[in-house]
This record gives sequence, C-alpha cells and structure tokens, in this order.
Amino acid sequence: MEEKKLDINSIIGFILIFGILLYIMYQNQPTPEEIEAQKKAEQEQVEAEPKSSSKQNEAIVTTAEDYTNTQNLDSTQRVALHNKLGAFSYALTQSTNLEKTKVETDVFKLTFNNTGGHLAEVELKNFVDYDSVPIYLVKDNNSNFNITFGTSDNRIFNTQDLPFQPFVTKSGENTIVSMKLKVSESAFLEYRYELKPDDYMIDFSIRSQGLSGVFNTSQPINLDWRQKNIRHAKSISYENRYTRLTYMYDGDKVDKLSQMGDDDETVNDLSWLSYRQHFFSTILVAGEGTFNDVAITSTDLVEDEEVDTLFTKKYTAKMPLAFKGGELNESFGLYYGPTDSKVLKTYGKNLEDSIPFGWGIFGWINKALFIPLFGWLSGFLPYGIAIIVMTILVKILLSFVQYKQFLSQAKMKILKPELDAIRQKYKDNKLKAQQETMALQSKAGASPLSGCLPGLMQIPVFYALFMFFPTAFDLRQKSFLWADDLSSYDSIFDLPFNIPFYGDHVSLFPILAAIAIFFYMKMTTGQQMATQAPQQEGMPDMGKMMKYMIYFSPLLMLVFFNNYASGLSLYYFISNLISIGIMLVIKNYIIDEDKVLAKIEVSKSKPKKENRFQRKMKEMMEQAEQQKQIQQRKKKK
Repeated sequence: MEEKKLDINSIIGFILIFGILLYIMYQNQPTPEEIEAQKKAEQEQVEAEPKSSSKQNEAIVTTAEDYTNTQNLDSTQRVALHNKLGAFSYALTQSTNLEKTKVETDVFKLTFNNTGGHLAEVELKNFVDYDSVPIYLVKDNNSNFNITFGTSDNRIFNTQDLPFQPFVTKSGENTIVSMKLKVSESAFLEYRYELKPDDYMIDFSIRSQGLSGVFNTSQPINLDWRQKNIRHAKSISYENRYTRLTYMYDGDKVDKLSQMGDDDETVNDLSWLSYRQHFFSTILVAGEGTFNDVAITSTDLVEDEEVDTLFTKKYTAKMPLAFKGGELNESFGLYYGPTDSKVLKTYGKNLEDSIPFGWGIFGWINKALFIPLFGWLSGFLPYGIAIIVMTILVKILLSFVQYKQFLSQAKMKILKPELDAIRQKYKDNKLKAQQETMALQSKAGASPLSGCLPGLMQIPVFYALFMFFPTAFDLRQKSFLWADDLSSYDSIFDLPFNIPFYGDHVSLFPILAAIAIFFYMKMTTGQQMATQAPQQEGMPDMGKMMKYMIYFSPLLMLVFFNNYASGLSLYYFISNLISIGIMLVIKNYIIDEDKVLAKIEVSKSKPKKENRFQRKMKEMMEQAEQQKQIQQRKKKK
C-alpha cells in the first residue's frame, strides 16, 4: 500500500508542478501591445540585414546603384540609409551643388568628377591636334581612377561610385583642390591636388583621417588606374607605333610593354609609370618609396586604321596601397603634358627616359649629341633649315669614313689584276690562293676590312637619328616647304583608296630620298663591283645581290617612310645628296689613283711585319692546308 501510495503521490506531484508551470506561463504571457512591438523589432532587424548577404561571412559589395545623393532626409530615413550603406552613408547627406568641379591654370583646363573624386577632363591649353582640336588627355570617360577597400562592417566599396565633396582654395600662387569622401565632419578619405602655375606636374595625395576603425585593414586595398589613349595625329598607325606603357624600376632600369599587340607584366620597386601617347604623356610618379606588386597591361586598340580612329592603346595598372596605423597616407606626382625631354628633365627622376631615344649607345648619342645640337640650331634657325644644317654637320663629321671606304675601294681596284692572276695561278688550290691574296693585300696595305669597318661606324649614327626625328617634340606642327608638320608625313596627293603598307596618300620627301639613295647606291655599287672577286663555286653571287639592292633599298624607303615623319625623310634626302657630292669630290679631287699605286708599290717593297691577327689567320690556313693534304693521301691509299 505504501509503494502504491507513493506512486499516487508522485503522480499527483507531477500534475501539481505541471499545473503551477502552466499558471506561471499564463501569468507571464505578453500583452497584445508587447506582441506588436516584438514583431516590429524583428522586421527592423530583417531590414537591417543587407539583401545580398545570404552567407554570414560574405562581404557586401556596394555598387553605383546603391547611392542616391539625397540630402533632405528625416531621422528615420537616415537610420535606414546607415543600415544600408554603413559609415559612408554620411557622404550622401552632404550638399553638392554641381556634379563636376572645374579649375584652370596656365597650362591646364581641369574638370574633376565629384562622383569618384578624380579627373573627368584634362585639356592642355597650349596644344592642338592635327585637326586644330584642343588636346585632351582625359575626356569622355576614357580614364578611370578607383580605390577598392573593405570596411569593418564587412562591406566592399569602390571610390569611383562614391560622392566626394569638393573644396577649392588658394595657397599663395598654388591652387588646392580637395575632394573629400566623408564619414563625418572630422573623418574622411581625401584626394588632394596641388596645382602650380605654368607646371604640368600635379602634387597628388591620398590620405584618410579618422577611418582606422572604418577600414578593414586585414583586407587588401588596391588602386586601379585605367586609361584609353586618345588619338592626336593624322596617322593613327604611326602614332600608335610610338605609344607605349613605359616604366622605371629597380633604381634606374627602364622597360616597356609591347609596342604592338597585347602585353602584361607584374613589376616591383616601381619609381614611375608612363602612359605615353607619342607626343603626350600621363605619368604617375611615386612620392616617397616605390610601388610594389604592380600589375600592368597594354591592349592595342588599332586593328584597322580605317575602322578604329579614336583610341590607340588601353593601359591598366593595379597596385596595392599600404595602411599606416590603420590610415592611408600616400603621395604621388601626376604629370599631364608633352613628351618633351626638356620639360620632363626639369622634374628629375629620369622621366625623360620614357622617350624612346634608342637603347645603349644609340640613346647616348641622341642625348649627348643630337638633342643639344638640334636644340641649339633650332634656337636661331627655322626648323627645316636646322635639319639641313645638322645633316651637313653630321656628314662632314663622317666624311673621313667615306674617304676611308673610297680609298680602300681604289686600292682594291688597282690590285685587281694581280689578285686575278693569283686566283688563276692557284685555281686548283683555293687555300693557297687565299694565303697569297692576304699576303699581297697586307703588303700593299689594302684590306677589304679597311673599307668595311669605317662603314660600321655609321650604323650607330644612322639608327640614333632614326629614333631622334620621330620623337623630337620640337618638330611637332612645324612646317617647311610643302610639309605642314615635320613630325608627320607630308602629303602632296590624297589617294581615293588605301594601299597596304603604303597608305592613302603620296608623300614627296620619301620620293626624293628614294631617288637620292638610288643614285648614291648606283655609284657606290659600281665602284664595289669593279673590285669584286669572281664568284666562287657554291658561294652566292654577290654582284647579283648588289644589283638587287640598288632597286630594293629605294623601294623600301618609298613605301616604309610614306607614313613616317617628314623631318626624317628630309634628313635622308639631304644626307644622300651630300654623300653623292662628297664621293664626287673624293673621287675627282682628292684620290689620285697614280699616287695610290705609287704608295702601294713602296709599301710592297718594304718588309711587312705581321700582326697577331694575321699570324693567327696564316697558321689556321696552313693547318687547314695540311689537313687537306693528309685527307687526299688517305683517299689515294
């Protein structure tokens, strides 16, 4: 009975406890007003959660569509805006009267986009293009400057989408343009531009204040700078040939992306980055220190000159920025101006090396000789006359080379009967014939190399000038005779169609240069063929090749230079005219073949001491002769 009683008591106890719990729950249930308040709180919590955050740890990427510049908001709307966009919702509540901010200096007309805070237009006041239209380096959204960063509330922002508040002030003669992306009146991200009178370099800085708690410093912050270069010249293909992304890294090393086609690279220790558009450049210069892990690309936009005539190349550069104490503080130089060595040199940091003067000795010749010389001549002479005078000076300087070449050819012509006799005497022993030929030439002081080596000295000068004229900014839009622009082609007739590799026009200076080259080569080739040895079995017919070159070289000049700078064609025309004149003077008034023959006879009578090279060649030929004789004996056995 006791166990049964306990069981009944236990059951009664559980029932009693259960009843008490129900009573307590009934007494503590929410009132209808409390239930409504709870529902409202839950609804606000749902609205506070961004719609795109389906995953708790996924960052919210805001876009331009998320931003509406609304200043007249009540408190409830401000809270909703803050819940939607976080700390940077404050920027949307600030008053901006205009979408763009315009500033003008001696050299610029600048327009800043208040959305994004960067330059929407850059007009160079002192220059126009081939069609007399002002030169724009930035216009019609061809350039984009953006910083991507994360925030502590797990959002991703792009500055190109955000509203900046402009402030334009004066500091002495300098103009300060401050573009601020505000989180509050005392916390902001600022783009600061300092413009100086008559100066193409803008002091540019990116800094933050009071954002150490807003930025997510564990996420990378990247600067992305993109630009499509606008066409400025008559020939887009010619302009595109000298349009390249150039950069300096590792102290003083300069490199470039591909001249034609697409290219990309990742660079460390970058000092500056140049978006060069032939005669105009946009350059980003590092302030203190250098850029690292910079991903750069170049895309060629000129597929067909007849189809795409607006842009030449598209450049991009993406580089990480560094937080310092949770804040940003970066300084740069922004150059928008002419690709002029005199101007670029004034800013230091070897910015003039962005101009393609040629590598190695060729660039050195241009910098040390031709640029100063032409700058001096053009200071008091018309530019076309300055080219002619410089050409005359260069040819006079190299006239000794032509003299050496012609003297060598004259000696070989005089020795030709004896050389032919040696070849005939040893026609069955070519090695012996070569030994005797070298011995005779050595005694007479008439070596074929003595004519070739001086000629090689002209190659650095030839190539240096080939690079100088297309990059000489001073020639831009300077006229001479029928040429309107010595930095571009001189058109005397426009064709109704386009000829591949030639173009849709006829230039006169390349025609004159081709004619001068033809007659010069006719004279020099005739002299060389007079001293040419008979063709050897198994060897190419050099005489025939030289005849082909007489016609091929002028044709190459005619076609290839039709779209090149007329100043370069003018140089080659005058240069070959002078070469013809120098050759006639040397042949008719300086070199007397009778005197040359007399000197040869005197030289032959004197014992000739062999130099080290001649001894080595003689030993090699003797060894080869011995080896040949051994092989012949083995065959007979």
